[in-house]
Amino acid sequence: MVAGEFVRVASVEDVPPGRLLGVEVGGRRICLANVDGEVYAFQDNCTHRDFPLSAGELEGGALTCAWHGARFDVPSGRVLALPAIRPLKIYEVRVEGSDIYVAAQR
Repeated sequence: MVAGEFVRVASVEDVPPGRLLGVEVGGRRICLANVDGEVYAFQDNCTHRDFPLSAGELEGGALTCAWHGARFDVPSGRVLALPAIRPLKIYEVRVEGSDIYVAAQR
């Protein structure tokens, strides 16, 4: 897999608005989030403790980690609430027809 290559990870129907989905791309766990019809992709582990964000709760564009309550802004990855202090790594997303593609980065 070449850095920057887009990889199909899911269908739009797999991630309806307001939902999260954990996927794997090149051995990395990535979380997809559908915020009002726009799909975003970011690392699927909280930057506070290694816990899957795909198990969290999505409210509008904010994601709350189910373990310790850290909150993140989904579009930017920035931290909205402690205990996390580091932002999320964001991945570029393309939606083509009903397919969701994520940029595979090394």
